Amino acid sequence: MADPAHPVPPDGGWGWMVVLAGFLQSALVFGVIRSFGVFFMEFVGYFGELAGRVSWVTSIGIAVLQLGGPVSSALSSQYGARPVVMAGGFLSGLGMILASFASSLTHLYLSIGVLSGLGWALVFTPSVASVARYFAKRRTFATGLAVSGAGLASFAFSPLFQLLVDTYAWRGALLVVAGISFNLVAAGALLRPLEPEGEETSGGLPAFSSLCQPRLACHRPFLLFAAAFVLVDAGYYVPYVHLVPHARELGFDEYRAAFLLSSAAVADLCGRVAGGWLADRVAIRLVRSLTLWTILTGLSMLLLPLGQIYSLLMGLCICYGFCAGALVPLQFSGMAEIVGTGRIMEGIGLMQMMESAGSLVGAPLSGWLRDMTGDYTASFTVAGAFLLAGSLLLFALPNYFSCSMDSTIEEKTMGDP
Repeated sequence: MADPAHPVPPDGGWGWMVVLAGFLQSALVFGVIRSFGVFFMEFVGYFGELAGRVSWVTSIGIAVLQLGGPVSSALSSQYGARPVVMAGGFLSGLGMILASFASSLTHLYLSIGVLSGLGWALVFTPSVASVARYFAKRRTFATGLAVSGAGLASFAFSPLFQLLVDTYAWRGALLVVAGISFNLVAAGALLRPLEPEGEETSGGLPAFSSLCQPRLACHRPFLLFAAAFVLVDAGYYVPYVHLVPHARELGFDEYRAAFLLSSAAVADLCGRVAGGWLADRVAIRLVRSLTLWTILTGLSMLLLPLGQIYSLLMGLCICYGFCAGALVPLQFSGMAEIVGTGRIMEGIGLMQMMESAGSLVGAPLSGWLRDMTGDYTASFTVAGAFLLAGSLLLFALPNYFSCSMDSTIEEKTMGDP
């Protein structure tokens, strides 16, 4: 008999609307983040700052998104995912509105980095965890569909943002981006709770006490898994911040440069769907497939500086986008394999918080290397090295070479006092 506190995932039904909500949130969060390279050159020129300092705008936003993971998990456990995601959608749009009035980089750090970043945090973790709870057999494929919104939105947003900047200047463009971001409120309204509220905790105070004493903080497989993605995130977002400036420095105009990012975004979309579809049909542990895609992503990053002509750079960007997209659904579905579905909300939230360290330093480090060396060769090389280092850490997971782990067993283990 099913446990009423943890209903059997329906693997369909309203779950597909939850997937749609996840698709919209990934489009309106990571699609915006990945296309922000268009604004990068505008900020450098307007404020007269070095690339390293301007890079902090995006990095702070990503870091706050991830640092807020445990907070959004606790709030969702107490109040449900729907109101938390809707509140996050409002904050993300408000941050963009305030950014349009920026008179200094500090203003951008606070508005886009802190306020919009906090909104993204409240949106992301509950949305991904909701998809994982609605699906079991098709979890990785459903997660792949949900997170594929980032790829489709990046394809559309990169040239759109460039057009908006050319038409309205960067301040007017940010106001339009704010209006787009407010659609996250509608996406949050689609999240119908599957479990009774407080499924992981018995009330508000216990929910927030998990922020101070998370049980997963002593769980070795989880810590190894999360540490691997601290390293991965130090390199993962670098192309989305610096690919457009790199292409401009090679002599390509702004629209050809933006199209590189759009092409990588289409490949990312295909990779997310294909990666999730393949993972559900290959009889090996998800962490092994995840390791392979992470290695391929790192190698493609290392090769990016070789693209000195447009056609070669385009091919390398497409290769990077596909591999980088394929690893995403495996990361979040792999979390269920590591800790079980009963702890997936806490697991994703805590992992996101730990990943913030890598996301925070990745783009600014790459910007600093550009300022020191005069081009982006060292930036992409170091970013690729971080990805490869993260993939090596995955090999240290317990029973890595054993047969597929039964996540229900792991879940019972995590539930023991």
